[in-house]
Parts: sequence; C-alpha cells; structure tokens
Amino acid sequence: MGQCYGKTNSTNINDATTVTIVASSTDHNQQTPLPSSTPRNGVRSLKYSASSSSTHPSPWPSPYPQGVAASPLQGVSPSPARSSTPRRFFKRPFPPPSPARHIAASLVKRLGGRGKPKEGPIPEHGSVEAEQQQEQSLDKSFGYSKNFGAKYELGKEIGRGHFGHTCSARVKKGELKDEAVAVKIISKAKMTSTISIEDVRREVKILKALSGHRHLVKFYDAFEDANNVYIVMELCEGGELLDRILARGGRYTEEDAKAIIVQILCVVAFCHLQGVVHRDLKPENFLFTSGSEDADMKLIDFGLSDFFRPVLRSDPNFEDLPWPSVTPEAKDFVKRLLNKDYRKRMTAVQALTHPWLRDDSRPIHVDILIYKLVKVYLHATPFKRAALKALSKALTEDELFYLRAQFNLLGPNGDGSVSLDNFRMALVHNATDAMRESRVPEILNAMESLSYRKMYFEEFCAAAISTYQLEALEGWEQIASTAFEHFEQEGNRVISVEELARELNVGPSAYTIIKDWIRSSDGKLSVLGYAKFLHGVTLRSTNTRHR
Repeated sequence: MGQCYGKTNSTNINDATTVTIVASSTDHNQQTPLPSSTPRNGVRSLKYSASSSSTHPSPWPSPYPQGVAASPLQGVSPSPARSSTPRRFFKRPFPPPSPARHIAASLVKRLGGRGKPKEGPIPEHGSVEAEQQQEQSLDKSFGYSKNFGAKYELGKEIGRGHFGHTCSARVKKGELKDEAVAVKIISKAKMTSTISIEDVRREVKILKALSGHRHLVKFYDAFEDANNVYIVMELCEGGELLDRILARGGRYTEEDAKAIIVQILCVVAFCHLQGVVHRDLKPENFLFTSGSEDADMKLIDFGLSDFFRPVLRSDPNFEDLPWPSVTPEAKDFVKRLLNKDYRKRMTAVQALTHPWLRDDSRPIHVDILIYKLVKVYLHATPFKRAALKALSKALTEDELFYLRAQFNLLGPNGDGSVSLDNFRMALVHNATDAMRESRVPEILNAMESLSYRKMYFEEFCAAAISTYQLEALEGWEQIASTAFEHFEQEGNRVISVEELARELNVGPSAYTIIKDWIRSSDGKLSVLGYAKFLHGVTLRSTNTRHR
C-alpha cells in the first residue's frame, strides 16, 4: 500500500510546539523511497500553535478520551491537528422564524374573517382608552322588549346591590294592571365584560324556566333600553330572611327553624331537579311575601351574586353553644348537610325526608339522584348487582323511608313494579318545559334497558342505593357487616384478581391493592374486600383501563 506521511500545517513559527509524527507502513515487505524532504527514519518535525486551541475551544468534543495522548492506531503518534473540528463563525446569525403569519391567521379566525386587525399602538392595561375599546367591542343588546316605560311606572327604590338596584313599580296596562311589582334595574355601563353580560342573560333565562314554583320569585318580563336592563318580578314586601334572623337575635326554636329549612329545601330540590344550581344560598336572597310570621319565602337573585369560597378545612364543632341543647336528630341533620364530599352529602329531597324534618303529609319531589343511580345499576355487572342487593337488605328504616317515598312517586303498576314509562311520567310531571326539551330525553335514553323489563321495590332499593352516603353514617360498619352476611349466602363466589380488576374498571397497576380483598382460603371476597368493592378504587397510577 505504501507509506502514510504526516502533513505539515503552516503555523506561527514564533509560538510553536514541536510534535513528532511516526509514519507507519501498512506493508513491511514493500517500501517506497521517502521524499527527499522527509528524514530516513520516517520522523519529521512539525510546529503548530498550541495557544489557538485553548483560546477558541471547540464546541464539538473529541471522540478520544480526555488526557489520552497516544493515537488509538498502533505506531501512530497524536495528530498535530486540533482535537476536534474548529468552531465555525457565521457572517450573520440565523433569525428565528417569524410568528407574525400564524398570529395574523389566528386573529382572522377569531374575528370571523372580518379582515385584518386594526393597526396601532396597544393601549396599556387599565387605561381609559383600553376600557373604552373593550366596551365598544361588547354586544350589550339582549333582544328584550324596549317599551318598558309604556307598561310600567317606576316608584321608590327598595334595594341596591353591586350590579344594580331594585325599585317598586306599578303596572299601567295588561293583565296585571294597577298591581305592584318589583323591577330590577341593571346598568349596562357596569357590564364591562362578556362574563357580566352573560350573567344577566343567564339570570333571565333561569327565571323564565323556573318561574311557577311556590318558593321562587315570579318572573313577569324583561326589557332593555340603551342604558339599562329591566327585570320585572313579583314584589315581596316582607323583607329579607336575614332581617328576621337579626330581629330575633339569631335565636330560633327547632320548630321555627324547621319551617324555614323546609321552604329552603323545597325550592332547592326543585332547582336541582331542573339542573339548576343557585350557588349563592344565603339569608339575603330569601324574601318574605308579606310581613306576617307565616308568610311564604321566595328565592331570588339567580346569576348575578358574588360567590363565596366554601369552608373546606374546618369541621363544625358541636360541643359549643347552642349545640349541647339541640336534639340528636337536628345534629345529625346538620352533620350530613355539611359533609365536604358531595357524594356523601344529602340531597335536598333526602334532607326533607330526614327524621328531623319528616312529615308524611308533606309532598316531595322526585330526586334526580335516583335516576343517576338506577342508570349506573342497569349498566353494572351481575356481580356488582348481587353486592348491591345484599346491601339493600341491611338498610335501616330511615333509609327505606326515603326509598319508599321515591318508589311511590314513580306510580307503581298494579303488580307493584315500575318500568321505563313510570320513570318517564314521574320526570315529565315534575319537570319544567325547558327541561322536558333538553334533559329528559337524555336521561331516559340512558335507562333504555328498562323498556324490556320490570323492577320491583326490592331491586329498586338495590339500584337506588348510594354507597357513599351510607359510608357517611355512624352505623356504616354494622350495615356493611350485615350486608356481607347476605352476600355470603347469595352472591359471593370465587373471583380472581384480574376479574375483580375488570369489575372495578382498573388496570394491572391496581393488582397489588385489590389482591388483599380476596380471601386466600377460598378465593372469595372478604368482608373488607366487600366494603371496598362497593366503594370502588381510584388509582392515579392506573393508566390502562378496561372498557
């Protein structure tokens, strides 16, 4: 092959280091004469600048280990070249790609293709110019009637809030001629964001949908002009609930408190059935129709109230006054309403059937929770249904009272059974027109399997059980123990860890937890496993879920 010669790099003679390169032959038998400039021993001197390498270190590290002077090739000394490729210096930097085109495209899409955005300096946050531009872009037209002055004559102011004020008014013409009404006046100047505009729109929509309940303020009409929105409602002249509480010094007997609580729960249960959550229940938002002690209360103010953060870090103290003198039923009522876990907290309908408020002569609404629980039961596995049926046989009479009342509201057939038609009629009977159009079909479609079968009271109890609410009871351990005895006789069977995971809809990462729920002696659920199975398991580490 011939000789491999080292190449001389031209460097600064004044600042140089001599490096020796040994030229090695690839074929010792065949040699060619060396150039005249190369010594006979195959070694030559080479000078290069050592300082240049240290002054400009290369960004590409050498593939050879640091500190190794010898070449990995046998008989070859280190190369006089730098340990790596020298760094390149570009004449001009590479600018990043401009996002202007993407921003312009997103603005066009956001503006609905209304051309390019207006050019000009961006106003500073909080400046008058910024607020004016924002208000000009807001659509404050609600589509309400504009002839408020022709129908109503405003009177004196009777209340004022953050978003507006309320005045009494007299009806000039129509069915309510000469009657007194309340008019809530909301200034459009205070609608400084799309959220505040939507709050007004939502309040009117909810009042229209819910109006008609005994404990909801009646809604008559909504108007607007260039400056204000006018919401015409029933006039409640009895004052706020807060005023009566303060007049009593905050002291109510249990019987007087029951009368107030029942009215509150009735209207809340009705709202929840329609899919509406008030979110600002407080004494200021309940008005009395008149000044008499037995006057009806009306719930007001949907959509415009300030929201308060719930108490999440403290438990109620029932040792301080006035709780020692309060009956155990009243304490239990308050405890079950103040549970932080919404799944364990009583619904408004359940609160009306609580022993402290129970009254067989008082009508109650269908609880929307029943529909949700029955839907889950219908889609459950046979093993889960057997576990729930065993649990239903351990219920106390207080729990059965609520379930029996709900079952009777479904209007059982002559043989004591209910089907999908019973659930449909009960829901339609208690629903508003808005709910009949929007939510009723969706709820009933999820219970379609009831079209082909019947459900008797015993199975209804199993289907309408809320395990979470039972866990909140003080006697839950006794209930679970009794239920497990029924489960051992009727539903418990050998089950593997994999099958139990599928029942719980969890992946293999849960195996280490749920394997302790199965008895090693016979492969069936233990009493602990039964209680855990009813509750279910949620693992953040579970990524794979069985569908």
